Amino acid sequence: MNKVIRGRSIDTIFVLIVFSIFAFSVLMVLMLGASVYRNINDIAREGQQEHTALSYIWTKAKNYDDADSISIGEFNGLPAMFIYEQIGDTDFRTVIYSYEGWLCELYSSAELNFAPGDGDRIIQIGNLGFRDVSDGIIEITVDNKRLFLSPRSGS
Repeated sequence: MNKVIRGRSIDTIFVLIVFSIFAFSVLMVLMLGASVYRNINDIAREGQQEHTALSYIWTKAKNYDDADSISIGEFNGLPAMFIYEQIGDTDFRTVIYSYEGWLCELYSSAELNFAPGDGDRIIQIGNLGFRDVSDGIIEITVDNKRLFLSPRSGS
């Protein structure tokens, strides 16, 4: 009778060890899967923010689609796109720039001067750049995505 009890306790210990190894393996696979999912989600979100930022800038520029209304330059030392419009006798400007990791927009009278921190934050981005390529074509870059904008001629 003593041998039967001893044999069952060895069998029970063996089953518990196998079950523990199985449970540990399942836990490790779940943790690895969660890590992979988090990395993929971060990459997708990053690409989405770049695309959203470029779409926002393109839409803003197309609302004032005139070569005389859009220019690029610097806003307090930051690369920026300027969009000018006239309402009545007053000139207004929209400045689109990047400040502290955010795509920002500042709409004001063209005569007033503001600091970069005064603009509205739109979406978090990395690097933002504007470059005049040729014949009025503007290259806009957000991190490693590019967009080429060609406003209509002023005539």
